[in-house]
Amino acid sequence: MTAAKTNERPGTRATASHIRTSAYKAREVLDQIRGKSYAEASEILDFSERGISHEIKKVLDSAVANAEHNDSQVAEELFVSACYADEGPTLKRFRPRARGRASRILKRTCHITVIVSRYEESKLEQIRERESASGRSGTAQAAESRRNRVERSRARADARAAADEEAHDHDDTDAVETDLDVDGDEIEFAPEGAYGPMSADPPEDGSIPDGFEIKGNIDSMKYHQPEGRWYDNTVAEVYFATAEAAEVSGFTEAGSKAQASEDVEDADSGAADTTEDDETDEES
Repeated sequence: MTAAKTNERPGTRATASHIRTSAYKAREVLDQIRGKSYAEASEILDFSERGISHEIKKVLDSAVANAEHNDSQVAEELFVSACYADEGPTLKRFRPRARGRASRILKRTCHITVIVSRYEESKLEQIRERESASGRSGTAQAAESRRNRVERSRARADARAAADEEAHDHDDTDAVETDLDVDGDEIEFAPEGAYGPMSADPPEDGSIPDGFEIKGNIDSMKYHQPEGRWYDNTVAEVYFATAEAAEVSGFTEAGSKAQASEDVEDADSGAADTTEDDETDEES
């Protein structure tokens, strides 16, 4: 009986072309996983010390993914039915040697193919009986539990995305809060400013927010009260409800007594320095 050709073997396959290693090195690793289940083959490749094992592991995972998505197979019921490495094009390089000679360097490449197939029902029954006798969960239960975990994970991700979107819709900092007074009329409150709930941002129409009459200038970090000298000429960059709130935010009152006292102290110190200099000049 003639065996099936390489490209006609049944199963789901994956191929990686032009891998920068020789076919001989790849075949040594492929011989170890041929006929093994997907779990056993993955374990062998994970603990293999050969560098080509990483590339073969990616091809194996790709073949199993193709079987799951295209052929509706269960990963725990698959095994490596065939795997082989074909020689690819050889890159020819040269290395200079003594006396003007050159030696050839051959950089081999290969094409790796992995084919996975589903176990027969009789073989699956033997595997399930062996797993149940050893106390381990069967392949069908493992596949079902994995599908349930994936579904729960996706449900949680969808719930988090919906919650984030809902929170983003309600998080409108430019919205104006409203309430009702005793008579039932609607009252508008200015949105919370950058310096806390006792501050308010300037309205776009240039009006003064109700309850926030103290003007603040961010450049000078000064605040102006309504009875202040420069209140009408000041363009407010932030409004405060009380002077205490402005001072807590780091603002100082424009033209305050503290500033005046500091100016007086500076003047007195300057006068004292002038007197000392005069006395020194007279003694000399």
